[in-house]
This record gives sequence, C-alpha cells and structure tokens, in this order.
Amino acid sequence: MPTSPLSSRPARLLATVALLAAAPTAALAQAGEVNVYTYREAKLVAPLFEAFTKDTGIKVNTISASSGLEQRIATEGANSPADVLLTVDIGRIKDAIDLGVAQPIKSTVVETVVPAQYRDPGGLWSAISVRARVVYASKDRVPQNEITYEDLADPKWKGRICIRSGQHIYNNALFAAYIAHHGEAKGEEWLKGLKANLAQKPSGGDREVARDIAAGKCDIGVGNTYYWALMNDREADKKAWADATKVILPTFKDGGTHMNVSAVVLAKNAPNRANGVKLIEWLLGDTAQHLYADVNYEYPIKAGIKINPTIAGYGELTADKLPIVTIAENKKKAATLVDKVGFDN
Repeated sequence: MPTSPLSSRPARLLATVALLAAAPTAALAQAGEVNVYTYREAKLVAPLFEAFTKDTGIKVNTISASSGLEQRIATEGANSPADVLLTVDIGRIKDAIDLGVAQPIKSTVVETVVPAQYRDPGGLWSAISVRARVVYASKDRVPQNEITYEDLADPKWKGRICIRSGQHIYNNALFAAYIAHHGEAKGEEWLKGLKANLAQKPSGGDREVARDIAAGKCDIGVGNTYYWALMNDREADKKAWADATKVILPTFKDGGTHMNVSAVVLAKNAPNRANGVKLIEWLLGDTAQHLYADVNYEYPIKAGIKINPTIAGYGELTADKLPIVTIAENKKKAATLVDKVGFDN
C-alpha cells in the first residue's frame, strides 16, 4: 500500500508524535515522501494517494482524525512532520490560519486552476473540490423541486424539518453564509424561524436526516450533496433512505447554492515542502479531479472535469458567488446565534 498511516492506534499515535517532536526538523525530510494530516476518511483519500504515488513515486504517510489536527501541528511547532493539512470545511481552514500553522503555497497551478472565491488571497489555503449544502425532501410528500434557504423559516414547514446540530461545522458554514447575505439581525430571525419548523431536536448526521424523512418523521432536511449519492450508489443498507427522498438544490434569494470546500494547507514548517506542493498541484490535476468526482462525489474545482452522473442528476448547479473567506469571517457570529436562539435545545 503506498499510503501508510503513521499510526493506527491512539497509544502508538501519541508515541509517534512525541518521537517526531523530539527529532531535528532536517531529519524528518525524506526524499520521495510527503506527510499528510487529513480530516478525510482513510477509505476516501486512499485512492487519491495511491494514484499520486503511482504517478510521482512519492510515498504518502498519513495521520487522520476527526478533530484537532491543526492544534496538533501548532503544538508540534518547528519539529512538526506535517507537510500538508487536508480539511473538509472552511472552519478547519480558518482555525489553521488563526493558529499560524500555514505558509503560502506559491503555485501558478493553484492560481490558474482554482477560482479566486475558493482560495485565500494570500495563498495560505486552496480548495481542491467543492460540495453543496442542499435539501433532502420526501418524494411522496413534497411535490416541489425548488426552494430557497430563506424558505426554510416559512411557517408552512412547521414540524416538517430535520437537521443535525446547528453547531456542526457544515451547518455553521451555511448559517454564516446566511449572515453574510442578510446581516446578523435577519440571521437571528431566520434561525428562530427554522428552529420553530423543526420536527425534532437536531441530532444525528446528514444520512440520518434522510432516514428520518423516509420514516415519515419529517418531510425535508438539510444535508451535503455527497451523502445522498453514497447512500444511493454504494451503501446498500441505506439505499431505501435514498429511494424515499430526492435532492433539491436550494439557493439564497438573489444568490446561488451555498458551497463549502475540501481544501489544503501547506504546513508552515513542512519538512518536505517541495513534495507538499507537488501533492497539492497533483490534486488539482485531471486524474485527482476525476477521482474527487467519482470516488468522493464532489464537484471538481477544475473546469472541464465531468461531474459524477448521480451528482449531475440533482440538476444544474448555480453556485453562490460568496467568497469562502467571507463565510469564514461570519462563523463566530453564527455559532453565537445558534446558542442565543437555543437551536440545539
């Protein structure tokens, strides 16, 4: 396997990190290797890293976790083995930038391939794929195929909406985008209306939203584009949930569909900096972008790459033009409002 985790068990992971932290930075650099800290599930990134190794001969070592990777890089300091941080949300990116663990990528490939709204103006991060936060709806009980995010607070949906925690990073980004579009006061009013329309306390994940719609507990819910595709195409035990639902691409009034990013940071003290840049640039190439489309069910960031047929089946996407950095600037306000209105209570 070209992708070799630095550790597979918690105790061994801590020992590995401690050992690397004690080593001189120069000793961490290995010709033909790159170290990736990743929030993506191992099974989702393995095909990408295997293809990268096949194309370049550079071995990819990974540490994966569901939280805390940017904090770990900060704690490791100058002796961190991390070359690249791979994230699944703008919130993780903002945390990494705020902690000072990134350095400019400085790549003409990034500047050429990635639209300006999906990368940092100073080059500290770049998206490598995008996903949309959409509406799952009952095929039987919801005849309409169009909806706006603003409509989710309409009383006609009272007792009919399911959603995961308002403090989850995916919902936090959506709420932050709403604030960026409409302002904090209207954002609070909207959150109150959305909360009033919930069929049950926020819980579970995006898959469970589809499950509860299929069970008749609610009629619509909010989820990411790729979860529905995974349930429909690959997860046989959840296929019934997809069969009972459909995906609607909502938009902001006078705007487009809210987008979030899978993104990369080049670590500030990357011991294999050149290989880190090679990996980032490779992830923006045709091979990786096709894999993102067909393995991860995400929208390619590179123009001209075919969208996966299941994702394309949702309809024509009109992506919101709001820069990702603007969404990030409103994340704290969104989190504060979620608590203020008691959204998760």
